[in-house]
Amino acid sequence: MSTCRLSVNLNKVALIRNARGANFPNLLQVALDCEKFGAEGITVHPRPDQRHIRYDDIPELRGKIATEFNIEGNPTPEFMDLLRKYPSDQVTLVPDAAQALTSDSGWDTLAFASFLQEVTEELKSLGTRVSIFVDPDPKMIEGAKKLGADRVELYTGPYAHEYKADRAAAIAPYVKAAEAAAAVGIELNAGHDLNLINLAYFKQNIPNLLEVSIGHALTVDALYMGFQNVIPLYKNCLR
Repeated sequence: MSTCRLSVNLNKVALIRNARGANFPNLLQVALDCEKFGAEGITVHPRPDQRHIRYDDIPELRGKIATEFNIEGNPTPEFMDLLRKYPSDQVTLVPDAAQALTSDSGWDTLAFASFLQEVTEELKSLGTRVSIFVDPDPKMIEGAKKLGADRVELYTGPYAHEYKADRAAAIAPYVKAAEAAAAVGIELNAGHDLNLINLAYFKQNIPNLLEVSIGHALTVDALYMGFQNVIPLYKNCLR
């Protein structure tokens, strides 16, 4: 067991499935296989246009996944209705717009404190752990703690983008963010554009990291090497 859990995001698998209008590849079977190959969690991120994960995927996955089930998304009324019907192990609140190609920033936990606190309290009443997607800004992390979140997920897009040019500079804001999280007593996840090139260095410098969710890069690697081979490679980066 790795000290940091690997949660596999299935959005891109669902995108391939949806392209042909049938259940091929079978999303549930891929999820179960990923668990068999060592994934310690499954992540899905249904968006309003349902271009990859669909709302009707959730009940089937929720009933069969044996590891941790993490549902990401913007807490719209439709999203919250889904979570009331099918509470998950963890919900990661992400402020993506309806037309966003992918998540590209974290919450302002100060400006949206009242809204996020209300959502967080309801989700926790359902027995769900709440993680809030934030930029590596100590103030946003402190805000997440004050509103009652259990964890923050650091948006690692900028780290991944800057890694090749200067990895020490790229990791620096995340080290400060991790220190801020430890200081206020909130747990730490991370995700976005992490891959086999940059993941180990991130983990080495963020020792209190509990979980990463990875989808796009891991799925691309699996096209060449297969999930059975790729998942252990990612887990090795986390040791």
